[in-house]
Amino acid sequence: MVSSGAACWVILCQQGFTMDPATVSTSSSCNCTLFPAVLLVMALLMAAHKLGLLCQLWHKVEPKSPRHGGELVAEVLKAHRVRYLFTLVGGHISPILVASEKLGIRVVDTRHEATAVFAADAVARLSGTVGVAAVTAGPGVTNTITAVKNAQMAESPVLLIGGAASRLQKGRGALQDIDQMSLLRPLCKFCASVQTVREIVPVLRRAIATAQSDTPGPVFVEFPVDVLYPYHVVEKELTPKGSPKTFIAKAMSWYQHNFLRNLFAGAWETQDLFPLPVHVPQATAKQVQQCVELVSRAKKPIILLGSQVTLPPTPVEELRAALEDLAIPCFLGGMARGMLGRDSPLHIHQNRREALKEADVVILAGTVCDFRLSYGRVLSRYSKIIAVNRNRSQLLLNSDIFWKPQVTIQGDASSFLLCLSRGLKGYSCPQDWAASLKDNDHQKEKANREKAEKPTEQHLNPLKVLHHMDALLPENSLLVLDGGDFVGSAAYIVQPPGPLCWLDPGAFGTLGIGGGFALGAKLCRPDSEVWILYGDGSLGYSILEFDTFVRHKTPVIALVGNDACWSQIAREQVPMLGSNVACGLAYLDYHTVAEGLGGRGFLLTRQDEGNLDNMLRAAQEQCIQGHPVLINALIGRTNFRDGSISM
Repeated sequence: MVSSGAACWVILCQQGFTMDPATVSTSSSCNCTLFPAVLLVMALLMAAHKLGLLCQLWHKVEPKSPRHGGELVAEVLKAHRVRYLFTLVGGHISPILVASEKLGIRVVDTRHEATAVFAADAVARLSGTVGVAAVTAGPGVTNTITAVKNAQMAESPVLLIGGAASRLQKGRGALQDIDQMSLLRPLCKFCASVQTVREIVPVLRRAIATAQSDTPGPVFVEFPVDVLYPYHVVEKELTPKGSPKTFIAKAMSWYQHNFLRNLFAGAWETQDLFPLPVHVPQATAKQVQQCVELVSRAKKPIILLGSQVTLPPTPVEELRAALEDLAIPCFLGGMARGMLGRDSPLHIHQNRREALKEADVVILAGTVCDFRLSYGRVLSRYSKIIAVNRNRSQLLLNSDIFWKPQVTIQGDASSFLLCLSRGLKGYSCPQDWAASLKDNDHQKEKANREKAEKPTEQHLNPLKVLHHMDALLPENSLLVLDGGDFVGSAAYIVQPPGPLCWLDPGAFGTLGIGGGFALGAKLCRPDSEVWILYGDGSLGYSILEFDTFVRHKTPVIALVGNDACWSQIAREQVPMLGSNVACGLAYLDYHTVAEGLGGRGFLLTRQDEGNLDNMLRAAQEQCIQGHPVLINALIGRTNFRDGSISM
């Protein structure tokens, strides 16, 4: 049996106290007096800490202050150069929205919470800082899940702010009270639930820095409603009315008032609002030199650029200059499309698979060996592969199964390419290699143009519509891609005019990004002509955002390839399984819907085939006049993308 002194010793050790056991005598009389007293003091101190009594000794409580936690949120966002806050309004987050507007942050309300996050995602990609969306508790948060996952897979630094039930009401049946943290943790780099008003500033600063550091991604901060409203409002809602009579009632009243005081203790003390340092991993000098030696001996090098090369801190103009100095042929994917401009001799659009079979050195600059590269199977085993990626799991994805890297660098791809360019001064990529790839490019594009001139059984040839649109794009245009078959065709035909002029969902392949991405893009670049390329299936997710475009004066042009079908699926489902079930749609009057929401609508049919340019120019003119426009192009079916299913 253990003596009382030994038991005290065990408890003290568990609490972190240390002492030479030899000095402890289990027979000493102090065992019955000293240790219980110490334990009592410790228990009281721990209780005082848990109840916030110690905190209230150090931090002032100001019950008369009219300020509220929403003001602190807005101040942090302002200090981090946040210009836009996307939302769908809810009572849980109203203080944040009101305070943000007062500080000059533009609050943009959408018709669906997913759109708000998609818009924040677009802003993050185009602005080089964090994009921010705020949604109400419960269903407001759950409606964002797909958009948050898309941001995670696209590596976009998005801050999602979610409302929540008050802390004292959690788990008691409060309105829209669910375990939001468990939902968001698998999707976000950082999740936190703010417990007191004084925590708002440090938690938000840490969240924003985390979103942008290393491999960027979404973060989530939950704000219980009682940390956002003023003291007197929270007091009215949380504390009992009248004087308590019974001992239990008095104890409960004391606890509630103490909770309230701890909630606001130190709330308005001066805190540092400005950004914390952002960590960007870099290649080492030794790694760069190793790659310099490999590339300098290459006869047929290729660079595959992925979306990561558009991330800060390297300006896209500097990266473009470095690529032109290297003069190595480049294939561009994701956000990297447009990096070299429209007519660069280095940009190879077509025949990537064939080029990779011949290449002796391949640089995967932010490009991942997932389904887009057939899991690495398109890479030749005779090629020396240099892989650069911020994310280690993506860097090595499927390696030693279908492909084997010669050099792997966990670091920023664009910074690496700048260092490589400086190390290869004087290197000249063999001109005949680049010329042969470009010749093959021209032949494939010529064949595509010939296919565009072939009439379909009914309606317009989608390739012809896309060629005409591409020819009319101004230099300030920005493209948003939201769809399957029609958008897949556009990727071969439509050329963005420059860097950061192409927005697609990324590896998740999400439908429904169009309205939000276009909204964020137009706000970031008000002088750009923003186009959304929709399939008629994907349009259904965000057509109601035409109301948002009208209310917030963000004129964009939507071109809908309307073939009355989920064609991306039907292409394989029908020949493989013999059924068109669930693939059929109808040639609906989507342009009329846009008009009903306050926009302008155009219908393109086969009768307009000889007048396509004039119709498209008319749509552009309406957009210049400040109207969002929807062009409903009725298109037929072609065999252009047969066999293009991704699995």
